[in-house]
Amino acid sequence: MDSIDGLKVLERAHTYLRAAVAGVPAGRWDAATPCDRWTVRQVLNHARLDQQAYAAAITGEGGPQSDPFQPADVLGGHHVQALDGALAAVSDAFARLPADAARVPTPLGPLPVRLGAVAAALDAGIHAWDIAVATGQDLPLEQELAEGLWVAADQLVDRLSDSFGVFAPALQQAQGGDRAHTLLAFVGRDPYWRPAA
Repeated sequence: MDSIDGLKVLERAHTYLRAAVAGVPAGRWDAATPCDRWTVRQVLNHARLDQQAYAAAITGEGGPQSDPFQPADVLGGHHVQALDGALAAVSDAFARLPADAARVPTPLGPLPVRLGAVAAALDAGIHAWDIAVATGQDLPLEQELAEGLWVAADQLVDRLSDSFGVFAPALQQAQGGDRAHTLLAFVGRDPYWRPAA
């Protein structure tokens, strides 16, 4: 874990999430996603609220005003703008912490700062993939990002699933050793999921 730069992984995940949201075609905000029973709009709002929760755990300010696990159907204003404030807040919160901090507050309880940042990145990265695949974008989860996110998945998936139901039970690992596919299966996503015709 010490070799992982949590802030860089978080930045990559945020870049991926912004790109996925910016690429949603008009009329696809209510499309089904790999998140059971959630639309693209709801997954975006869930991701935004989760990032707010990570920032608020550190700063004590600006927490979610609604339940991330009951995400609203409507976001005010432009969707990318609605997301940007939350992403900036969590990035800034982690950047202000000492890189070697052993225990920082997170929604998952105290974690080393690097692991906390990668946990926030895992949430953002998986939901970016949900949005991209649900809307037919050619925007795969890149291997380099998947390698960074694996650190959090490997160490925290049981806590995430047991405490929050964030991810489905792990699926059998995808064939071929592809890290992105293995990561998606590990957190309960079908790497080959596609929208219904």
